[in-house]
Amino acid sequence: MRRIHRTGRDWGTDLGLVLFAACFAAVSSQSIPVPEDLGRGWRTLDQVAGGLGCAALLLRRRRPVPLAVALILAGTQTHYMTGPAMVAVFTVAATRPWRATAWVAALVFAPLPVFLWQLPDMPVDRAGSALTYFALIAGAIGWGLFRRSRGQLIASLRARAELAEADAEYRAERARMEAREEVAREMHDVLGHRLTLLSVHAGALEFNPGAPRAEIERAAGVMRESAHLALRDLREVIGVLRSGSGLGEGERPQPELADLDRLVAQAREAGGRIELTGPPVGDAPPKLVGRTAYRIVQEALTNVRRHAPGAAVDVRVAGGPEDGLTVDVRNSRPPARRTEPADGVTGPGPGGGQGLVGLAERARLAGGELTALPADGGFRVHAWLPWQS
Repeated sequence: MRRIHRTGRDWGTDLGLVLFAACFAAVSSQSIPVPEDLGRGWRTLDQVAGGLGCAALLLRRRRPVPLAVALILAGTQTHYMTGPAMVAVFTVAATRPWRATAWVAALVFAPLPVFLWQLPDMPVDRAGSALTYFALIAGAIGWGLFRRSRGQLIASLRARAELAEADAEYRAERARMEAREEVAREMHDVLGHRLTLLSVHAGALEFNPGAPRAEIERAAGVMRESAHLALRDLREVIGVLRSGSGLGEGERPQPELADLDRLVAQAREAGGRIELTGPPVGDAPPKLVGRTAYRIVQEALTNVRRHAPGAAVDVRVAGGPEDGLTVDVRNSRPPARRTEPADGVTGPGPGGGQGLVGLAERARLAGGELTALPADGGFRVHAWLPWQS
């Protein structure tokens, strides 16, 4: 037998229903017709049976259907069983499946057709008592069904609320993850560019320690400036991570398409051979498109310094509101390496292609597409971005 664990509230409910059944029996005792030939002894036996029926209601949670059947059958012979029977059928209707409730209701109302057929010849007090019994049992079943439907509705609403809360938490977590991915892309693009410039100049000084003083001072100045900017960007990114928010539009100045000239100038100062065609003169593209194009060129130049040092780079940016913005970065075959490369870059360095994956994702988020493939001994990064005026 399955053990039922009752809380204090459950015990209070059960004792209240037992008290209700007992009070109902006591209040209705005066209206119960008792045949004269049975006498006082039958009433006493009826009262004892009613008390046992009330006590049996403590089993209503464990065996509600057998209890209801037993009390209904006993109620056909014992008038004081009406109260316990009402509670029992209410419990079945409120807690058991529709099939069990239907069987119990069928058992209760099975004598009804015979009773209605005999009603014209039945004494008034007995007919009234029987009609009251059927009405009370029907009311108990109806109230139980109402409680059951209400409980199911509340459970459904609670499940929906929990589902909505879980969905809201999922959306919030997804937004946080997207924000952190945006921070990671910014960190890769910005710090990778700064640190690559720093590595280029440091490698040049290491390879050529006897360079003229003016050249050493210029390289040291570029290194100091790159390190300063890298630290500033790193502090900004760490601040964003600590605050738990993403990089918003107004948190710090974001690069635009017009900043490509400055980016290419910095790369040229680091010794790069870069030709820039564009960007188009006229209306500026949307900020997201301009920033994405800037990051594509920035990452492409960084990859050239890492993987093809000394190679010539051709950067072309063209387009307009009708055709969209096209970004094309090509580098030639890098020159043959000496024992120690002049730019201090000794190998591809870390990255593993994650920068190009991030660029493809950036282009997709902006509504465009990006391809990166070897071309003519070098490499080509080509992107198209929508330009909606």
